[in-house]
Amino acid sequence: MRSRPWWAMSAEVGHWLERRTGRAEDWAPEALLAAKGDHTISVVLPARDEEATVGQIVGLIRRDLRERLPLVDELVVVDSCSADATARVAADAGARVIHQNLVLPRYGALPGKGDALWKALAVTTGDIVVFVDADLRNFGTHFVTGLVGPLLSDPSVVYVKGSYDRPFADGAVTQPHGGGRVTELVARPLINLHWPALAGFIQPLAGEYAGRRAVLERIPFVTGYGVELGMLVDLLDIAGLPALAQVDLGVRVHSHQTVEELGRMAGHIMLTAWSRLEREGRLVAADRPGSRMVQFCHAGEERTLRVSDVGVRERPPLITVPEYVAARPFASYGEQ
Repeated sequence: MRSRPWWAMSAEVGHWLERRTGRAEDWAPEALLAAKGDHTISVVLPARDEEATVGQIVGLIRRDLRERLPLVDELVVVDSCSADATARVAADAGARVIHQNLVLPRYGALPGKGDALWKALAVTTGDIVVFVDADLRNFGTHFVTGLVGPLLSDPSVVYVKGSYDRPFADGAVTQPHGGGRVTELVARPLINLHWPALAGFIQPLAGEYAGRRAVLERIPFVTGYGVELGMLVDLLDIAGLPALAQVDLGVRVHSHQTVEELGRMAGHIMLTAWSRLEREGRLVAADRPGSRMVQFCHAGEERTLRVSDVGVRERPPLITVPEYVAARPFASYGEQ
């Protein structure tokens, strides 16, 4: 993508913010059902060791958006090798549970959230797919209705990202806007430096978003924590900024990761950005960046050395996977 003067980008982002930012309450569930028409909607929860929260999320979606109001056609939990009762709890609450490593077995097993999302896209059937993280502690069905609202009301929108306030609780003290540390320290600087057209996204790493299958199947999925950044950059390239939108979902409360875990997440995101810059021909390097991260982790007074692989691996666009193409009932984005 060719760079533009800062003032041109600023005007573009300002126009986009005004036109493509909404609120969940803008779309009443009953109005969405009337607008749904022939569309089918799949809701996906990638989950790893989330037995404490996944059941409530699934139960609310099943009750309010499948039984009371038939808006959601398919509700799937992708279990990412959980060591707890995530799969059983999700199934008991009414979800179809898919085990990540059993999908497209010819392509092998890779760790990471992005692989779970790619596998979920492969086994669901809705022409609109909604992704919701399974660790939400304050989930409401407006997370789903808010995300599908722009897609059902405007055919030119192909992807909707959730935005919200993210409080951070540290013992008895809660910072109302203290969450999203990797977003503010890593992702936002990278976006503003290299993809300023995306600077208007309030939560670029949000785990709640929805898109049209015909577009999602055309992009690769980074298998690790860089999946959300990679998705935004790739969608900007194939669909353009006017086709992307965001919706304010209010407040998001979830479990927080340790500083060491956030460090590894940051490594994934930085390498994902590097891969996109290289792919766009905007980066020339004598050597590839390393993928090994050395960290000094604390357990009480003890300090241990941990070495992790934060390398970026990708699943190919599903439209290039023969097994998926043979089974899919939908035309690809851009096809007539």
